[in-house]
This record gives sequence, structure tokens and C-alpha cells, in this order.
Amino acid sequence: MDVDRFVEDCVIANRESDAQAAVKEVLARAVSTPNAVISALGEPEKAGLDVLLSSSTLTIFAAIWTPQMNLMPHDHLMWANIGIYTGREDNIFWKRSADGIRAYGAEALFVGDAASLPEDAVHSVTNPLLRFTGGIHIYGGDFFDTARSQWNPETLDEEPSDGAVIRGIFERENARLGLDSNS
Repeated sequence: MDVDRFVEDCVIANRESDAQAAVKEVLARAVSTPNAVISALGEPEKAGLDVLLSSSTLTIFAAIWTPQMNLMPHDHLMWANIGIYTGREDNIFWKRSADGIRAYGAEALFVGDAASLPEDAVHSVTNPLLRFTGGIHIYGGDFFDTARSQWNPETLDEEPSDGAVIRGIFERENARLGLDSNS
């Protein structure tokens, strides 16, 4: 996998009339050869968001989940495509209701899977494995500079979130496992 070419292909696909579907095709091709992705991005060793592109119209990063890491329900306020190249990612989907949010479905993503989430999706994520999970996440906007919501995992109270909040969660996961976030 040539990372620069992958990013360029995603940028070109993002100009299509159905940008999310076109970008997902590029992503699905990439994760269909997971060993090539690992060779290009490296074997996951700690939680993190390895940013490949961040712009106002497209954000691409490799998300690394620590063993048994959980991320509370959250929204993106933009479409998202997720492709798994090592490990597994379990998603619980939530719907807004008059009294907050309620779970309504789930999907497990395995190596080689690529999935799409609409702009209004709310989901929580778990790596159920005792090893790291790596996925390429692509968003139809500026993931890091968009104010959005997350929900407290115990009370389901809505709270503010953004890229800095999410990065902090990944840093705490590394600390939980005694890993240095900066190396």
C-alpha cells in the first residue's frame, strides 16, 4: 500500500457526486489486503490516531484501539467510513429519543470489512480482543475541528466532545496499559 496514493485516491473520490460511496470503495480496496496496510502503517503498538489527512472536507486517520478499549456513544456530525485492517471493532448504534439515546443495533467489523455511517449516526465502539485493533477511519469533513457530542457511558447524559476530547481518551488508554503516548 502506498499511503500517499491512498490519500490522493480518497481526495479524488471525495469529489464524486456520492462522495461517501466513492471513498468507501477506495477504503474497501485498501483493507482487502490487510498485510499491505500493516506494512505501510506499522504494527499497532499503542492507542492513537495517526492522521494521514486533515482538511475541511476530508479527514483520514488510522485509529488504533488498545485491547478491550471502549469509546462511549458519540456522534460525528458528518459521514464516516471505517475499514478494519487488524483486529475487530464492535459498534453499538444508538438513536436519539425524547429522553436521550437508546441502543437499537450492533455490527461487528472484522479484518477486511469496510462500513459506512451516515451524518446523523451515534455509535459506541469496543475492541473486544486481547490485542490491538487497527482501522482506517475516513470522515467527510474536519473531524478534529468539529464540536459534537458524546454520552456518558453510565448515565447516557449528553456531553460536549471534539477532536481534543477524543485524543485524550486514547492517551488515557495508553496510560492504563503503561504505554507512552508520545513515543
